[in-house]
Amino acid sequence: MSALVLLRALLGAVAAGVLAPATVAHAAAGGPAPQPAAPLKIGIIGAGHIGGTLAALWVKAGHEVLLSSRHPAQLQGLARSLGPRAHVGTPREAALFGGVVLVSVPYGALPQLGEDLRAELAGKVVLDTCNPYPERDGPMAVEARASGTGVASAQFLPGARLVRAFNAINAGALKSEAHRAGEPIAIPLAGDDPQALEVAQRLVRDAGFAPVVVGPLARAREFDVGTAVYTRLLTAPQLRQALGKGSAPE
Repeated sequence: MSALVLLRALLGAVAAGVLAPATVAHAAAGGPAPQPAAPLKIGIIGAGHIGGTLAALWVKAGHEVLLSSRHPAQLQGLARSLGPRAHVGTPREAALFGGVVLVSVPYGALPQLGEDLRAELAGKVVLDTCNPYPERDGPMAVEARASGTGVASAQFLPGARLVRAFNAINAGALKSEAHRAGEPIAIPLAGDDPQALEVAQRLVRDAGFAPVVVGPLARAREFDVGTAVYTRLLTAPQLRQALGKGSAPE
């Protein structure tokens, strides 16, 4: 393989989220052949429609997941259907298991969850899909919407390396549009930790979508419930245009 062909292949791997840009630079300088990024261990707290669908997509991509809910025994069937890379446990076990943790629970449960699992989630990359609905979650949801869910969730999950992700797509589209033919559907992301955002982007790609980093957590309100882009199926260029030119490139 010529150096030019190799470099093109490496750049394609970066675009797919398999390799880091630094790996390409090393290989281009004559270093050893690059290795694919290692699979991740992902704890899933709340394995409902969103969490369960993402578990299936991530297992298919080669990752290992631990599904959890208030009733873990009810998840055994799902775990068996996903194969040996899927396990079942309690929310605490999921938080301990994952280098990355997906939280997909009713928004009203976040304050107690953050209190109960403060130590287990500290320093972890946490993907937050939760949306506040006043009719379900009460007055705290009104306050969360007023401040923006990125800001509110960070207060409820102190110490976590938080990324707002997968909150602006419904479960049906998450399942039907994953790895679709043609240009993928975009998933907006917001976070304050650059490395956490890199992990989130990789997992969005592994799930079959295109990540679009909107900005820090304060900008997560731009794709909150009720915004113009919420649950709209847009490609990355369409999403950036809808959000304005302030969205960071992926």
